[in-house]
Amino acid sequence: MSLRTLVFSVLTLAVLGVGGSLVLASWNFAPPQAQSQTASPDLLEPRPLERALPQSDAQVKLSFAPIVQAVSPSVVNVYATRIEQQAVSPFASDPFFSRFFGDQYFQTRPRESRSLGSGVIVDEGGVILTNSHVISGATDIRIALNDGREFAVDLVVEDRQTDLAVLRVRDMNGASFPAITFADSDALLVGDLVLAIGNPFGVGQTVTSGIVSALARTGVETSEYEFFIQTDAAINPGNSGGALVDMEGRLVGINTAIYSQSGGSVGIGFAIPANMARLVAEAGVTGGEIVRPWFGAKLQAVTSDIAASLGLDAPHGAMVTEVAPHGPAQRAGFQSGDIILSVDGQKVDDPSAFNFRLATRKLGEIANLERLRSGASEMIAFPVEAAPRPAADASVTISGNTRFAGVTVRQLDPALSEAKGLPYEASGVIVTAIEAGSAAEAMGLRVDDIILALNDTEIASATAFQQIASQRARTWQIILQRNGRVSRSIVSG
Repeated sequence: MSLRTLVFSVLTLAVLGVGGSLVLASWNFAPPQAQSQTASPDLLEPRPLERALPQSDAQVKLSFAPIVQAVSPSVVNVYATRIEQQAVSPFASDPFFSRFFGDQYFQTRPRESRSLGSGVIVDEGGVILTNSHVISGATDIRIALNDGREFAVDLVVEDRQTDLAVLRVRDMNGASFPAITFADSDALLVGDLVLAIGNPFGVGQTVTSGIVSALARTGVETSEYEFFIQTDAAINPGNSGGALVDMEGRLVGINTAIYSQSGGSVGIGFAIPANMARLVAEAGVTGGEIVRPWFGAKLQAVTSDIAASLGLDAPHGAMVTEVAPHGPAQRAGFQSGDIILSVDGQKVDDPSAFNFRLATRKLGEIANLERLRSGASEMIAFPVEAAPRPAADASVTISGNTRFAGVTVRQLDPALSEAKGLPYEASGVIVTAIEAGSAAEAMGLRVDDIILALNDTEIASATAFQQIASQRARTWQIILQRNGRVSRSIVSG
């Protein structure tokens, strides 16, 4: 047999083998139409869906209805009424007309305005948690349950630092209020399913679903305790104060803000974690004030350059920049340049994360802080304590026939200076309140003004300010600090 004949025989056998395989494959796999014709008739009949609380991830995919039915009675609509001054003329804000015609032609009249929001019942005694910005400045607040019943409520606690407020039903009339259960928001993971329940645009109670998009979001609002849960569940105006719940029907957050250029939901909503909300709710239930822990040191974020110089793998942690004299941080041995990496095993990415972690610890507890110093880390047992209470004479209100009548000032101390962004050694008194229509208001004083000196006399305490400000003088020379700038002014006595 020649070589050409041998090669031709091998190729022929190969072609026959491939062809036979294709024939067998088409023989073994029937077309979809043939398979559907042989399907059992029972598989084609619709079966009724049994609704029950989800017991597995697969059941969760069927319906959220059992969760909503269990939670929705605990979510209420909040209606806040405010009295605002409205100009009678549309030209009232025009300086040209005001200059030539005078203010008497552009008087204002009171106007009633209403805002809508949501709230969550946190105690059977009719205690509701909502956002501070929903009820701020309201003269009348009412809630409506999902069954249509309405109740007047009183404001018990307003905590603007966290944008939370606590309301209490004024007259229960024998009504019962189903309270929601708090979850541990630290157990949340990105990707967890969540439901948002509230009153968007005032259309009534609405439920939307989504997932946890991110955790520990900062830079959303100007708050000392920024540490938001981000979700893609649709949140719109009116959802503020509503509930963000997990798949067990527990409260994991209070919906508070959205990111939007149009005013509607674009899939980026933010909620205050339940661990922070629980502390404010407990203060409202017990009727006590909110007293938070004080670390006693100023912090800054760890940048990439700082991380590289310290040998850190990534820029995370909170660096101590200044320590308050005789404060808790100093007593615990902290120094400028120390970096806090974690609190009780929870990683700290920036100062906001540390503030949140410490603020959710109870006073009297021991928090385990991981500290990095000179390249070595160690655990510090940090006693959680509050800032020292100011002395009885640290705050005074001026009254009588004086240009300062109606102003309330407080003597600066390290904790107050830290809260106002001032150096720990700052001196003077800070304006904390001004009575409307008072002589102090007419003089032009503002809240947060720091009065440093009066008539060439340095003000070192609230008592010293009271003694000088209560006197009669032909003129007043005032040195004050406003928005970081020091100015001198002279006013008549």
